[in-house]
Amino acid sequence: MRLSNTTLASLAEHSAGLQAPSMPHYARQLLSPGIVHLGLGAFHRAHAAVYTDQAIAAGDTRWGIVGVSLRQADTRDALAPQDNLYTVVVRDAGGERLQVVGALIASLVAPEHPQAVLAAMADPRCHVVSLTVTEKGYCHDPATRALNFAHPDMLHDLAQPEAPRSAIGFIVRALALRQQAGLPPFTVLSCDNLPSNGLTTRGLVLAFAARVDAALAHWIDVHGAFPNAMVDRIVPKTTDADRASVALALGAEDAWPVMTEPFSQWVIEERFAGPRPRWEDAGATIVAEVEPYEKAKLRMLNGTHSSLAYLGALMGYATVDAAIADARLADFIAAMMAEEIEPTLTRPGLAEYRAILLARYRNPALKHQLQQIAIDGSQKLPQRLLGTIRDRLQAGASCSRLCFTVAAWCRYLAGKDEAGMAYPIADPLADVLHAAASRSPDPTNQVAALLAVRAVFGDDLPRDARFVATLTRHLTNIERHGVAAAMAAVATFRQEGTE
Repeated sequence: MRLSNTTLASLAEHSAGLQAPSMPHYARQLLSPGIVHLGLGAFHRAHAAVYTDQAIAAGDTRWGIVGVSLRQADTRDALAPQDNLYTVVVRDAGGERLQVVGALIASLVAPEHPQAVLAAMADPRCHVVSLTVTEKGYCHDPATRALNFAHPDMLHDLAQPEAPRSAIGFIVRALALRQQAGLPPFTVLSCDNLPSNGLTTRGLVLAFAARVDAALAHWIDVHGAFPNAMVDRIVPKTTDADRASVALALGAEDAWPVMTEPFSQWVIEERFAGPRPRWEDAGATIVAEVEPYEKAKLRMLNGTHSSLAYLGALMGYATVDAAIADARLADFIAAMMAEEIEPTLTRPGLAEYRAILLARYRNPALKHQLQQIAIDGSQKLPQRLLGTIRDRLQAGASCSRLCFTVAAWCRYLAGKDEAGMAYPIADPLADVLHAAASRSPDPTNQVAALLAVRAVFGDDLPRDARFVATLTRHLTNIERHGVAAAMAAVATFRQEGTE
């Protein structure tokens, strides 16, 4: 039996005899398409869609979600036959609980029907367009946050504005259609891990709109809304074993359930162009200023997640919980948070936040793959690690552990772990990075070649003698002695003041 509207009512308590799955008890046919979401991946379905589902369940039927896949049809192909219903499975050491989410009312594939996507965004009932398109989906330079007009998608969208490919192209074209129709703009709500993601998105949208129509750019500038937001929930990749487990527990087949942890956080600035769901009633935090929460999350969670990914992968670990179970890695990550990251932050309760993060990493039920986190390092490092390094360098303070993680990323780009096991480098700059990392056996030359990739390091870090020397020393030690031995020496370097 396949999960669907028809089978929903007949689903029995799950076979294992545990807690019955939570089901949508509202009339899905009454939902209006109030939200269009660009980037219909697992994270959105386990995070914002769950908050929205609870807002709908409270009685507000304006917030049905039209999900849009900007590249592939696999999510639509999995969800459309089951009326866009899917299961969220919350797992921890104590077991799991299931929730069937009904907020998603349609799933579109942009390359197949760009006009259908634009029509949904230009619909008067649409008030929010949200995004989870990953850092690389913004077609910008992560080091400068400037729109890359040479990007193939930007070139295409400027030449063929009525059939966009990029999230930025779709947003600008849909806003133009709304302006022409005399409709107010929708709110653009980024849920990606970008610094000041709302302001960043606003700048990219205005830059693109100015190339299209100066009057449109002015209208967006005056009337548009781009609230900053911080999102946090760990969502590993769904496996076939997960699907089999869900089918057994649910009593019906779900082609694309999502796995996640109990923890979930969403902090949103109260800056909207029109109505919005009451996400705060579902647990979201609505604030005047997101920056302290966002910065802490980017640097502490995302920064240490990336650190674990590169260090752990090189040491032969496959998952976050396996890596953090190694006391050497756990101690390194905890010290990096306390001594190098937290002093750059202003969010209250940082020590408690650190303890919560380390406990989340130890969750044995998630099996969050390190190679999944390692994807797109060239896009992630500027936000997750390099900004913290810049702050520490400016303060004249130690950033040895942070630099060690960057050195591990440099070593990771060789494409083999310390045991010689090969893995692919999944990154938009993969060819350039792998060539730079492999150009010479001398770590000094490797560092010089990688620092020349300005899209990652900008113009300032390659000129900072302290950063270059620290990075080179760490990469040299990793190459000569291995990650574990080199990592053990990091604290010694710092204590001796040799950095």
